This record gives sequence, structure tokens and C-alpha cells, in this order.
Amino acid sequence: MKKIRLLKCPGYGPATHAERLTDLPSLGAVTALPGDLIMPSPVNAHDHGYGIRTLDFGATDDALEVWIPGLRLRPRTDAYLEALVAFGRLARTGVGATMHCHNSLNVDRLVDEASAVMRAAGDVGIRLGLSCPLLDRDAWAYDGGPQRLRPFLSEGDWNALAGTIPNYAPIHAQLDAVETVAAANTNLLVDVQYGPIGPQWCSNALLEAIAEASSRHDRRIHMHLLESPRQRAWLDRRFPEGVVTYLDKIGFLSPRLAVAHGVQLRPDELELLADRGVQVVSNPTANLRLRSGVAPIASTIARGGPAFAIGLDGTGLDDDQDLWREMRLLYLLHGGRGLTQQFTAQMLFDAAIKVGRQIINASDVQDFTIVDYQALIADSLFDDVDEAEVLLTRMRAGFARGLFVAGQEVVRDGKLTGMDFDAALSELLAQAKADLPRLERQRPLVSALSAATRAFYATWPGID
Repeated sequence: MKKIRLLKCPGYGPATHAERLTDLPSLGAVTALPGDLIMPSPVNAHDHGYGIRTLDFGATDDALEVWIPGLRLRPRTDAYLEALVAFGRLARTGVGATMHCHNSLNVDRLVDEASAVMRAAGDVGIRLGLSCPLLDRDAWAYDGGPQRLRPFLSEGDWNALAGTIPNYAPIHAQLDAVETVAAANTNLLVDVQYGPIGPQWCSNALLEAIAEASSRHDRRIHMHLLESPRQRAWLDRRFPEGVVTYLDKIGFLSPRLAVAHGVQLRPDELELLADRGVQVVSNPTANLRLRSGVAPIASTIARGGPAFAIGLDGTGLDDDQDLWREMRLLYLLHGGRGLTQQFTAQMLFDAAIKVGRQIINASDVQDFTIVDYQALIADSLFDDVDEAEVLLTRMRAGFARGLFVAGQEVVRDGKLTGMDFDAALSELLAQAKADLPRLERQRPLVSALSAATRAFYATWPGID
């Protein structure tokens, strides 16, 4: 007879088997069928909420800095609808929480857009960490800003692009906007955080102000850090003592901080982050697709480094926002070559669940994903293979049958209970296509800016 499995701590031991759901305690309103597996929901610990994915508007993969100009082709769509589709797409995979790094660079729009994003998360039914963007320098090139690219652009292209150079709001206005967003938040499933885009795009004054505000308000910070080789080179020039050392000196490093990517982190920096309780979010597919490399997760574990989590960054392996595949990629990338496994399923699931929940400030929660486990093992000759290993070998979004967040059923039989995903996606695409005339006019300028960016960084010595 098929049984229901409860895998409450994946990687720590086998699941509990029961013939009836009532035989499994503390599951609240969760429903499951014989052959299902119930497990804690993983967290997408770093993302950008792309309802319209980057490839859909022509931003093909490239080196990070060359790829960034392509984001100018993002169509103008309703912030609520964009987030609704992004969060709905994620929830359908069995992931009940996400760390959303909002993309607005206009502080005057932040409060309204953040409100729309929070409403979308509530309508889908997922937990949300909302990172509010903060930046005030170097919009185009790390070493000197837009003027650095002027020699690599035609006069006509420069004149057309110069008017798009942003003017950033004062530091106090940016921080006040974050606090306004937080004050307006009435959703208990949402945590509002400071979101400095990265130290290369923030002045020292802004970074110091964020560190002080985070301590004063006990508010978390979520930031990109040392993603690409060019970021490493520039930040080493800007901070001769090391950017991580600088951040420590100003009180920026603490258990309230999570940093994404960290591909270029050195062993001494990883050790310092661990000492300060900082979490690192690994984004393996994004780092591969944007040619940044492989984060030092294996060495981090070997040295007792910082706790790490896993995020999709909006650029999953098959461009499908499947966190299960992302987990598998991370597991395989860092499996090593030895006879003894150093990177275990226990470590991987702790990263995806426990550390992920810490990053969205939701450590003590009970959210569950229902997996069609019988489908995963339909051809198996043995019924006692470690469930965690089965999940890391075969699990993908299509096997997620249900999702329960804060006791509410978000997904049933693979379909969202609170929204019509297909209708929302259709409306979002209609809005995007209505913006096509503007995007067609912008494409040549974006191509020119990408080419100028490539040419500029090609002049930097010692970087491929």
C-alpha cells in the first residue's frame, strides 16, 4: 500500500511513513495523498521578480557588465502584474518564499511599486523578503561612471544616451523611502529590507548610512557582493584594505546582512563574514550564464565559512525558475572528486530551507511542499532509498503537487488557488507587446551601449 511520507528534516534521516495524514502530527491544514511526500518548503533566497524574463525582451546571456545594458529593454508593465506573474510562477514549483530585490531606481516610485509588489505576494500567498534598492554612483562603469564610456560611443549615440544618466536622490530621502515602505506594510508574511545594489554602486556615505540605519531599526540588509572579476578589480582599487574589511569597519557586517553571489570572495573574506554571522546566497546558474564563475561554496564549507543559501536570481538553468534544478546544480558543482562526500544533502537542504528562511526573516515558520513522490520512484526496485538523495537527483517543478504557506493552501494539484496564472501572464504579455514600438527604437542604442561597455572593460589589464 502506498504511504504518505513526512520528511521534516531532509538529509538528516529517512522520512516518517504513515497510511493516513492524521497519523502525522503538527501539519495543520496540509492535505496529501498516499504516495505523496511532505517536506518543508525551500526558499528562493535571491531574485528580482521577473514576470517578463530577460530573454523574452532580448537580453541574451553575456558577461555581467555587458549584459546589464540589456535591462533597458525591459518593457513598461504594471508593477503589481509583473510581480504577480513572477511570484505565481515560483509558487507553482512548490517554493513558498522568495527574496525579491526590487529593480526600481526611482525613489519617487518606490513606495507605490513596493506596495504593489507586497500586494502581489499576498494574492499569490507566498512569503516575501522585499529588498528596497539603494544606490548613488557609477551607473554605467565602475571606474568613473558614464563619462568613461563616452570615447567608445559615437557622438550621436552618446547624445541620445546622455539624457538617460540618472540623478540619484539624497541618501536621507532613499532611506526615508524604505522606512515609509516598512511602515505601510501590513502583511505578516512580508519583511522589508535595505537593498544596496552593491558596493560598486554605492558611495561610502551611503554604505555607512545604511549600516547605521540597519543597527538603529534592527532591519536586515540584502546586497550583491563581488559577483564578477571586474567588480573584484575595481573594488580592490577603491578599497586598498579590501571591501569586506571596509564594510566590517563601518559596522555593515552582522547577522542582519545577506550577500548574494560572492563569486570572487577570498578565503580571508569568507572567514570574516562567518565571524560576523553574515549569510551568503549562491546563485550558480546566474553566475555561469553571466560568466562570473563558480562561487567558493566547497571551500567555504571546508573552512567552516559563512552560512549559505540558494537563489535563482531570475536566471535559472532552463530559464524556468525551477529552484529544485538549481539545488541539484549546486549539489553537483561542489560534490568534489574524493571518495568521501564533503558536500552533503543535509548541507544543501539546510541552505535551501533553514538559512533561506533566516534571510527573509522567517526562521520559525511551518510551510510545506507536497511532492508527487510516487512519480519520482515509479520505476524504483527499492522503496528505502534516501528520500533526500532521490529529491536531489530527480525532483523538478512538475512534481510539486501542493504548497501550504502559514497554514493556507497556495497550490493544489499543481494549480494556484488564489489566482489565474494564465490570465495574469496573458495580460502581462499584452502590456509588454504594447510597449514594442518604444523598445524597437531603444534596441540600437542598447546594442551600442553594450558594445561600448565591452570595449571599455577590455582595456582593463589582467582580466579576461
